[in-house]
Amino acid sequence: MLSHPQNKYRRFEFLDFSERSWPSKKITSAPIWCSTDLRDGNQALANPMDHHRKLKFFKLLVDCGLKEIEVAFPAASETDFNFVRYLIEQNQIPNDVCIQVMTQARADLIERTFEALVGAKQAIVHVYNATAEVFRKIVFQKTKQEVIDLAVTSTKQIKALCEQYPETKWTYEYSPETFCFTEIEFALEICEAVAEVWGPSPENPMIINLPTTVEVSTPNIFADQIEYFCKHFSKREQVCISVHPHNDRGTGVATAELALLAGADRIEGCLFGNGERTGNVDLVNIALNMYTQGIAPELDFSDIMAVAEVVKECNELPIHPRHPYVGELVFTAFSGSHQDAIKKGFQARSTQKHSYWEVPYLPIDPADLGCSYEAVIRVNSQSGKSGAAWILQQNHGIDLPANLQKDFSQIVQKVTDNNKKELSHAEIWTLFRAEYGVNTHDSEFRLVNYQSSKQDDIYQVKISIQVNNELVHLSGIGNGLLSASVNALNTKWPHKITIAEYSEHALGKQSSSRSISYIRCTDNNGNIYWGTAIDTDIATASIQALLNAFYKSYKLNNLENLST
Repeated sequence: MLSHPQNKYRRFEFLDFSERSWPSKKITSAPIWCSTDLRDGNQALANPMDHHRKLKFFKLLVDCGLKEIEVAFPAASETDFNFVRYLIEQNQIPNDVCIQVMTQARADLIERTFEALVGAKQAIVHVYNATAEVFRKIVFQKTKQEVIDLAVTSTKQIKALCEQYPETKWTYEYSPETFCFTEIEFALEICEAVAEVWGPSPENPMIINLPTTVEVSTPNIFADQIEYFCKHFSKREQVCISVHPHNDRGTGVATAELALLAGADRIEGCLFGNGERTGNVDLVNIALNMYTQGIAPELDFSDIMAVAEVVKECNELPIHPRHPYVGELVFTAFSGSHQDAIKKGFQARSTQKHSYWEVPYLPIDPADLGCSYEAVIRVNSQSGKSGAAWILQQNHGIDLPANLQKDFSQIVQKVTDNNKKELSHAEIWTLFRAEYGVNTHDSEFRLVNYQSSKQDDIYQVKISIQVNNELVHLSGIGNGLLSASVNALNTKWPHKITIAEYSEHALGKQSSSRSISYIRCTDNNGNIYWGTAIDTDIATASIQALLNAFYKSYKLNNLENLST
């Protein structure tokens, strides 16, 4: 890279426009959407779509709610021409959907374009010619007047052809290519000349499309250009102002959103941002940005992963795992602090007094896009105490006490540090069971049965447990079932433990649901042992949880023969 890039690259000229009002505006409704996936997106593919892929993509766009779809450049190839004919002849276009086709401002290409459209119920004919100074000088060697004459001549030809086919409802779209680095006064001049020939009306407006075919400035400058154009164009009420942003500077979405603030009515782009170089603006991204602000985008992405699968199949391109709203990892937190905040956000939803979505780090509810909460939190060496706890809660209904969350997270941390990889949900469940018990058959000390009685607030308990394939019978007394069971264990194996914490909860809402018990025990040396157990009988679960914790204390103290 150059030490002095200013010697090679010029700063884009700032538009002197003090009357701008867009910074104080708000987006309050969805724009007119136009998908260019089948034309602009298609021409950017290493392997352009065949008929089957184009038809599958077209049906997806219809299902998503797109009402304007640029389906082809009919004069560019037989595949495109035949695809347009197929849509029309096979009645594949819903009555509320308008197809759009593109052509350069060349007489032969325009003629061929209209041949493709014969019989269409409604269609948008999109014409462009190069207007920017760099194209006029370097590519075409045309004067400004020659460029205007070309646009006007093409518009006259298109108007005459439209009159030959009155059974079709025609809309004309003109693009000064590329608007964002065309001198603003010249862009106005050529669009005025085109509109004068076409004769738009409020009832039958034409579309003036102002493309950012290559991004050359910050989005605020483009917003100034759009507002300036809207304020100075004489037939503003008779035209629909459209924008077609690309993403060369990585600001395509911002460019489109600021253009809407500046007065644009319509956006052309592609699903997930496919297109030449860094792509067209991502329509899904903009639509769901609006959705998170409480604005109905009038597009349906309620099964966004299914949409993504079709797009990937048709484009033969991957979608980045961090791509907004649809990437595999966009709803996933690995960081411990993020996981803790998300977990608390979901817990707070059960008690909040309003209906608004308030979950930290999740600007949208994954469920609204057809995504489960399964992948919201995933556990690796960066995860904290909430990660594994969330997974156990979501998959097994287990709500770990805070101290047990901390204890288990340290175990998970050790395993993930050693393995240098993420733990799956199944691996976390297996690790939890191995560490704390859970089910009776997991336990080295397996409760076979128990009997308890109470007299004068004193409990007496008799328990039978399976230890190393031997049945051991114990009895004890205490001021509760668990204290009596602890005394029974301490009498048989005098390694004194006490219960420091106990909790329980049901795993379902039915009276027959199983319950889980959590017990934290300590010994005389201050060591801590956790045990858990699940059973339909809460007393059985409690005693088994105690046995699981008790067994861990003896493992730590290396007692050779537990049944002695």
